[in-house]
Amino acid sequence: MKSKLVLIEGLPGSGKTTTAQVVHEILTEMNLTSRLFLEGNLDHPADYDGVAHFTKNEFAELLSTFEKHRDLLSNRVVKQDNNYFLAYRKLKNEYGASFPDELLHASARNDVYELPLDQNRKLIAERWKKFADSALKGSGIFVFDCCFIQNPVTIGMIKYGAQKEDVISYVAELAAIAERLNPLLIYVEQNDLDHSFRKAVAERPKEWSGGFIEYYTTQGYGKKHGHTGLEGTLQVLQARRKLEAEIFSGLKIAKQKVNNSSYDINEYKQVIAEILSQYFSPAT
Repeated sequence: MKSKLVLIEGLPGSGKTTTAQVVHEILTEMNLTSRLFLEGNLDHPADYDGVAHFTKNEFAELLSTFEKHRDLLSNRVVKQDNNYFLAYRKLKNEYGASFPDELLHASARNDVYELPLDQNRKLIAERWKKFADSALKGSGIFVFDCCFIQNPVTIGMIKYGAQKEDVISYVAELAAIAERLNPLLIYVEQNDLDHSFRKAVAERPKEWSGGFIEYYTTQGYGKKHGHTGLEGTLQVLQARRKLEAEIFSGLKIAKQKVNNSSYDINEYKQVIAEILSQYFSPAT
């Protein structure tokens, strides 16, 4: 079976988003139907971004607290057994001030990526299974940016300081689910992690770097090892790189590493095209 899924991974600032866009562009040039889902896409078919999870009782409590918005919440919640999913960020984007900040914050506290690790893993694995079932029946190629390795590592290692084996097995579980889609993993590397991350910090909004540094140093692995500030964040990233290298090495799916240190987009596109040509044939 031809691949139905291309997974793009790498550390922050390595060029994952650029790589995902280039992959999508090349597949399109090959007359192949490609669907690109970048980090933060609120319509991601295999992940939960900006989605809160409630039990039946928790959702009833939310309705009671925000009685004025009962109809809206009841109409937009997705029920699966005793799981209630609310795409609160989409609702905020759609309704603006009519979706008050108090309700936004109450929902965000139950974000799927704020749940305990075991519960998060269970819900994400179920989401991946539903996606794989759907993708098998459909046509086209999905291109995913960072939801395969990065998200499990971020919640497992960075947020909760989980045991290495637990993080590795989380990614392995997703790989086993995705195996039916004959996935290709492209891992983006940089020669100089320090330089590439500082470059990202310099180029992106201060809100991004501030939030990133806080997330990496005030909980989980960073807090446990006493890392603080930008320098501490770089130390956490070094540890993350080591863990991701071990994860990559153990995966049994088709995989390739690419080096994006030159930031030469034309040269880089040729490298990506050469990789894709090994796994995809142009449609006629």
